This record gives sequence, structure tokens and C-alpha cells, in this order.
Amino acid sequence: MLLTLAGGALFFPGLFALCTWALRRSRPAWTDSDCLMISTRLVSSVQAVLATGSGIVVVLSSCSDVVNGRHWLAREYVWFLIPYMVYDSYAMYLSEWYRTRDQNHGHSTTFRNFLSQNRLMITHHAAILFVLVPVAQRLRGDLGDFFVGCIFTAEMSTPFVSLGRILIHLKQQHTLLYKVNGILTLTTFFSCRILLFPFMYWSYGQQQELSLLQVPFNIPFFCNVANAFLIAPQIYWFYLLCRKAARLFDTPQAKKDG
Repeated sequence: MLLTLAGGALFFPGLFALCTWALRRSRPAWTDSDCLMISTRLVSSVQAVLATGSGIVVVLSSCSDVVNGRHWLAREYVWFLIPYMVYDSYAMYLSEWYRTRDQNHGHSTTFRNFLSQNRLMITHHAAILFVLVPVAQRLRGDLGDFFVGCIFTAEMSTPFVSLGRILIHLKQQHTLLYKVNGILTLTTFFSCRILLFPFMYWSYGQQQELSLLQVPFNIPFFCNVANAFLIAPQIYWFYLLCRKAARLFDTPQAKKDG
């Protein structure tokens, strides 16, 4: 545990510093804000790939018994994730401070603005650290590695979301890459963050010989509540993505008619 925590505490900030240094060297015309923002997104994508890969390994190794199947990554990667959540919160704030430092706001004003503009993401990180980590590491006992692996795979959409934010920052919304990435973002987000929950219920039902509709009535009530809290922000984020996609693919004639 301690070794994994220390590894994450060194790996993510180190990778962030390396990306920032490389971007400053290779793109001297970019501002510090550009380099920090893009580095943050690159590190986020790396973490997402690691989480997704870990999740796939856990799911495949425990799919024969979704309740009692075990794999060491289900616990170990959570320890690796804790330093990332702390680092990412600081990296996002650092990017915001560099973006607004010319306005002479000071750290207190910048911090308040940061919390206001990123409250959903900060809440997301806090919920993982203070709710999901205790559940995944202690409260569930030795059960449910399969479902922990499924939650890891929800990160599959993150690299596409990050690429979209980078392209927006670089004002590349008019490119074909941005549009293709938008389609991939919607597809992976819907598959891995929305359909993921019915899939977990279905997988449990298959093992227990229950239909999908019977599963919610045959598992502990708090499991349904926890899943509801998990899927609610995903539905909201997917709604925002769909709105953005609708504006992206709206034609000038359609806008005129509207």
C-alpha cells in the first residue's frame, strides 16, 4: 500500500513536470498557461489509460464470479489513484492561477473563482477520495472486485474529453479531428459511463439467474443508492456533451431557421 501510494505521488507530478518542460522546449511560442493546461490534460489521459487497462484486467479475471472473484489490481490501483486525485486538483488550480495571474487577483480570489468554476469536478474528486476509496478498500470486504474493475473502465472516455479540451484551447474547433473526436467522446462516454451501470446489474443477474429488472430488488438497498449517486453526474455531463455536439454539427442554415 505505502509503496503504491509513494509511486503515485512521484509518478503523476513527475510526469506533469516532464510534459510541461517538454512543451516549453518544443513550443516556445506557447504561454505558461498553455503548457500547464495541456500537460494537465496529458497526465489525465495517461491516468485514464492506466485505469482502463487495470479495469479490463480485473473484469476479465473475475467475470466467472462477479461477487467473489478476486484480483490484486482492484485494491492496488485505488491506492495509486489517491495521489492522482490530490495532484490533479492542484494542477487544475495551478493552471487557473497562471491563466489569470495578469489580472492581479491574488491567490484567495483565484482560489474562490477556481472553486466556483470547477465545483462539479472538485466534488467528483472529493467523492472519490472520501467515499469511494473507503468503500473500495474497506467497507466492501473481499467482495466485488469485478464491479470495481468496471468502475475503472469508466475512464475510457477521458482521453477523448481531454483531447477535445486541448483542441478548444488551441482554437481548433473547425478541424475534422475535433469533430471526429467529438463523436468518439460521445460514444465512449455513453458506453463506459452510462451503459456501464446496466451492464453491472445484468452481469450480476446472469450469475444469480435473475432478469435485469429483478436485480435492483435483490441486492442491498445501499448498492442502488450508491449507483444512483454515481450515475447522476455522468448523465448530467453526457447532457452537456450532447448540447455541445448539437452546436458543433448545427449547420448555418439550421441556425438561421432556428
